[in-house]
This record gives sequence, structure tokens and C-alpha cells, in this order.
Amino acid sequence: MISTPSATRRPPLTLIANGQEWNARSLESILAPHGYAVLRAYNGRQAIERTLSARPDLIIIDTDLPDRSGFDVCRAIREHPSISRATPILMTTAGNPSRAKKLEALRAGAWEMLGATLDAEELVLRLDAMISAKLEIDRVKDESLLDEITGLYNLRGLDRRARELGSQAFRAKGALACVVVTPLSSDADIDIANSSVMVRLARVLLQTGRNSDVIGTMSPGEFAIVAQGTDAEGAERLAQRIAVAAAEQFGNESVHVAVGYDAVLDYSESPIDPSDLLSNASAAMRASRTSAVGGQRVSISRFGAILN
Repeated sequence: MISTPSATRRPPLTLIANGQEWNARSLESILAPHGYAVLRAYNGRQAIERTLSARPDLIIIDTDLPDRSGFDVCRAIREHPSISRATPILMTTAGNPSRAKKLEALRAGAWEMLGATLDAEELVLRLDAMISAKLEIDRVKDESLLDEITGLYNLRGLDRRARELGSQAFRAKGALACVVVTPLSSDADIDIANSSVMVRLARVLLQTGRNSDVIGTMSPGEFAIVAQGTDAEGAERLAQRIAVAAAEQFGNESVHVAVGYDAVLDYSESPIDPSDLLSNASAAMRASRTSAVGGQRVSISRFGAILN
């Protein structure tokens, strides 16, 4: 008897990218009866677009798509920072795949190469195992406190650690500041959402911040530093240090930073929730981003200033 995905979980979403209607229907006729939801793509462009919008649990790509090589599509999907490395990608080809094709598929990031002749029972059993592993990795990632790309705290970890620093600042009657940073570029050819830019900016923040600071990501491309014992003047100096370090990191590249911050002098007298402090600094950063002009290396705004 062929196994089926557990009835207690949602149907795994499978993207089938194949320009041949008969081949796509053949795969769907195997998967659909066993609890798999199927989404179709008929060329490489659709495959990439639908992967990014639907985030399927499983992707099956034919090697010969009408507009581009399936290997190139697999590589583009695998290299995109928003697509989990745990997402299984399989490739299909007419006839029996040669060793060269199998190796090319693996180099492109596929987990396996399938030929035209499929054993339906074996295929579903193997896919069930892949999907179970992928969903378990997703669950662990969802519960993690770290951002997968940068290694910094994610929003959950940032919020938890910010509350810990807030409690310490309250007991010590000390200052508490939050600085939010995002990269900008005046060059349309530079993709600031590219993972390498994010990793490099994360490195800048780690080098600039203190060991006692909490550094994390609030959203893709938006970083935050929560600093205990730092007042408004200290936050301003931190922003300037970030600008200098970013200039050294990116050199002559058209990448600069917008910074916003908020700070309280005595957290015990102004017990603002740490999440509100983060939100205020984020609002100041957006105002700073709007006011940025030309190729200036940094644009800085304080939350209190944008209210006046």
C-alpha cells in the first residue's frame, strides 16, 4: 500500500514545472491521489515567479523548459535567499538520465534526477520522506531565535533579548536605546536585498556594536541594535560609527545606510515597552530613508525629532 502524507497536516504543495502537458499530468496523477496539492508552471519564468510567491514544499523541474534550461531554473531558485535550502527540488528528463545529467542536476542544487519511467509507489514513499524532513526543518527554524542568512537574532530573538535588556535597565535605572539600520543605494543595478549585502552589513553591525548589545533583524533588510546604558547622544555616536564602518565595508560601491533611533535616559522612569522602542526607531529610520539625498553615506533621524 502506498503511504500518504499525514491527514493531520496541510497537503504538501508541489510545483511542477514542465512545458509538456502530458508529462505534467502524468506526475499530477501520481501525486494528487496521495494528498499532494499541485501547482503548475509551463516555463522557467513562471517556475521562478510561482516558487517565490507560493513557496512550495516540493519542486519538480523538467530539464527542457520552453524558455530556458531547467538546470538554470533550479540554480536560480536554489540561490534565492528567500527559498529554504530544505526545500526538495527534483529534476525530470525524457528517457533514462545519463550520468552527466545527474551530476549537472546535483550541481544545480537538485536532490535527485528522475527519468521518464517512474515507479509510482517508490516515488511517493521517497517524496513523503523528503517532505517530512523539510517540514521538520521548517518547524525548527520557526522556533529558532536566529536569522538563517545573517546569523543575527531574528525578530523573535530580538524581541526576547530586548525585553531582557529592558528589565536590566529598569533595575539599574539606566539608559536604553534602539538603533535601526537599513541599506540604501542610488544605483539601480545594485540589489540591496541581495543576501551578500545583508551579510556584509550584518558584519558591520557586529564590528561596531558592543558585546553587551543585542543585534538582530526586524525584517528583511532592516537591522536593529538594542543597547543598554546608551542614551540619545550615545545612539547618535553609534549611528555615526555605523556610517564610517559601512563606508569602509562597501568602499566605492553605491551603498549607504539610513539610520533611525530612539532612546530613554532612565528606563525606570520611562518604562516604554521594548517593542515600542523598536517601532519608534524603525519609524525614525523610514523618515531618514525618505530624507536621504544623493550619495551621502548616512542619513540619521531620531524618533522625537520626527514628531516635532
